Amino acid sequence: MTTGWSVFVIVLVTANILACLWLIMWTAKRREGEEAEGAEKDHVWDEDLRELNNPMPRWWLNLFVLTIVFGFGYFALYPGLGAFAGVLGWSQASEHDAAISKIHSRREAHLRSFADQDIEVLAGDVSAAQVGARLYVARCAGCHGADARGAIGFPNLTDDDWLYGGTPQAIAASIVQGRNGVMPPFHAVLDPSLADDLVRLVAHWSAPNLPPARLAAAQAQFARTCAACHGADGGGNQMLGAPRLNDAIWLHGGAEEAIRQTIMFGRQSAMPAHAQELSEAEVKLLTAYVYRLSAQAD
Repeated sequence: MTTGWSVFVIVLVTANILACLWLIMWTAKRREGEEAEGAEKDHVWDEDLRELNNPMPRWWLNLFVLTIVFGFGYFALYPGLGAFAGVLGWSQASEHDAAISKIHSRREAHLRSFADQDIEVLAGDVSAAQVGARLYVARCAGCHGADARGAIGFPNLTDDDWLYGGTPQAIAASIVQGRNGVMPPFHAVLDPSLADDLVRLVAHWSAPNLPPARLAAAQAQFARTCAACHGADGGGNQMLGAPRLNDAIWLHGGAEEAIRQTIMFGRQSAMPAHAQELSEAEVKLLTAYVYRLSAQAD
């Protein structure tokens, strides 16, 4: 607030309070020619209803004056007169910060009670699971869903299929460090005549339904372009984050067209790191909760 506006507000507020005080004193004062106290006035309503010249009760006037005194005292102690912050220096921001600090202190004290426990132990603790569930809703549900079952491009956390491993250590590493998954595109190097058969091989691993010669050619192509990451048996590689191809779980869709898009044009996925956002205890609790979800699916 500029100095000009601050002065304007101070003058306006002070003038209004003083005007109220003057008005109540002026109306309480008996002026010359006015009827005596208790005397009837000339006003008559409904033929026989007359007004008496009685002053306002003294207690009411005193209470009004006290509110004015209180108003001046309030503006002296607290902000309200322009840019004047008040003698006490109180502000909504400081009140908010103090309340948040108190909440954080209680929260940290509660989290410390779990800090020294192993993740496997926390996964079986109902109280820890409740805290972990709240952390999950705040940090993870936006991508993996409120039920943790994921979506296209976002892994399901309630099964036992893991891109980077489902051990507590691997889950914690994913949360803390994040993950970056890249599937390179092969449209420039893949023989178009083999593309359809390779898609069918990947989409229907156990029964691709291809003639023997075409199946052999597709398997040879798979060995050249895919096996290095996904394994010769399609079992994936958790060190690289390469998914299994020999099951029915698909991160980007298991229909043939979705698989074709993945093979020809590649995929890029990112799991953000939370190292700067979560304390060590929070990482443990969140890891334990996710690990608990997976363990329940076994």
